[in-house]
Amino acid sequence: MNEETKVTAATEDDGQELTLEQVNSLRQVRIDKLGELKAAGRDPFTITKYDVTSSCLEAKEAYEKLEASLKEKAGGDEEALKALLEENRAEVSLAGRVMSRRLMGKAGFLDLRDKSGKIQAYVRRDYVGVEAFTDYKKGDIGDIIGIRGYVFRTRMGEISIHAKEITLLSKSLLPLPEKWHGLKDQDTRYRQRYTDLICNPEVKETFIKRSKIISAIRRYLDGLGFMEVETPMLVSNAGGAAARPFETHYNALDEDVKLRISLELYLKRLIVGGLERVYEIGRVFRNEGVDARHNPEFTLMELYQAYTDYHGMMDLTENMFRYLAQTVYGTTKIIYGENEMDLGKPFERMTMVEAVKKYSGVDFSQIRDLGSARAAAKEHHIEFEERHKRGDILNLFFEEYVEKHLIQPTFITDHPIEISPLTKKKPDDPDHVERFELFMNGWEMCNAYSELNDPIDQRERFKAQEEALSQGDEEANRTDEDFLRALEIGMPPTGGIGYGIDRLVMLLTNSPAIRDVLLFPTMKSLD
Repeated sequence: MNEETKVTAATEDDGQELTLEQVNSLRQVRIDKLGELKAAGRDPFTITKYDVTSSCLEAKEAYEKLEASLKEKAGGDEEALKALLEENRAEVSLAGRVMSRRLMGKAGFLDLRDKSGKIQAYVRRDYVGVEAFTDYKKGDIGDIIGIRGYVFRTRMGEISIHAKEITLLSKSLLPLPEKWHGLKDQDTRYRQRYTDLICNPEVKETFIKRSKIISAIRRYLDGLGFMEVETPMLVSNAGGAAARPFETHYNALDEDVKLRISLELYLKRLIVGGLERVYEIGRVFRNEGVDARHNPEFTLMELYQAYTDYHGMMDLTENMFRYLAQTVYGTTKIIYGENEMDLGKPFERMTMVEAVKKYSGVDFSQIRDLGSARAAAKEHHIEFEERHKRGDILNLFFEEYVEKHLIQPTFITDHPIEISPLTKKKPDDPDHVERFELFMNGWEMCNAYSELNDPIDQRERFKAQEEALSQGDEEANRTDEDFLRALEIGMPPTGGIGYGIDRLVMLLTNSPAIRDVLLFPTMKSLD
């Protein structure tokens, strides 16, 4: 079944799913109505603006406030209160989309929805005029209209707007998904996000919260003296992460270039340049699979701070996550699925070796050579490749045995050097590095280092990455000579960290998949 045959359309009778033929028939009816309006000189698409004085929510809140203030003045007398409300009513202009209509002879109701929510409108022929009321009766669910009138409370107790004037601002030619079942098909929701946002208010709330989360991150970092910057997306050397890049060709320069997979190497150049505290929130691109937590195009935030280390980055991260939860939700306790996570408590800290020992029983502090690591892997049915070294196998144990248990916020520290090409070695343990990952809900939430600033050591790490690349590791980094040149100029001791913004939003909005927090996720073409 192709995309067009999945249409589920709005009806005003039994709410049954419509066939493609029925949808096309309804579309033609709407086109004919538009033609009639144009012939009468009332083409809605010639309107260029409409003066909106209030949102639906603001209109309701203002009326409730007025009502509360006048109740005391009326002294409990309902008739006196009614008279006072009529004396003090103010005219408002609202605009939004018609979500439902109910006709009753010379009057009717409709539900108007804007970004803030929904309000009921009462439309009476004697108030709006015969011509406007006729147009109202011929209107359709999905039309965008402007309403001018005053706010009141109906006999049923619902705050509504009494329309004095209705203006059709845009004619909807395609019916919305039917009113009883809504838009439920996941594939259609992701491909037609515009319809999803109209029909599922909770989806709109998710993206409003996403915006608030990112705004809160910026406020937090700006308050610490960080500077937001922008770095190139098209690069000759896509380094800074273990991932396959997308490749393209720059015609003007006749050069092959890549889409960035990380923000790291350019931000470190800025630390070298003396900016000292920088961050960037931007898109990165990784040519890899799509699943519940991965999308080839996603939003990454990286920050770098001179004169601190990975312990400083842990403190910053813990405080920032706590600040985000408190700012966006008013509590440090968040719920994802069946798990409640308390960000108000100090985050647990364990080395990777300690975590693997705790959950698998294998103590890598006693496994110092590759042969012993391979033997342990075989004994525990951990699959590894010939190119994998001791540190790689430790990481495979971690992924198999540990990650799923890390529900409460936990910093995993001191990773093996083999999987950390841009990180400072631990002075007392050169097989491991000053690195941490934060885990919550069994997910990696961020990755941070005491950044490697020794250009000679960095060149050796790049050399090891080139060797891994030659052995078939398509995610290995290539040597970046300009970055090495920057390090030779001199980079101060620096702490750095990267956060997957989409995964963070998933966690804070209780969203089951990354596509639910991306307005336009990557989808396979229907052609």
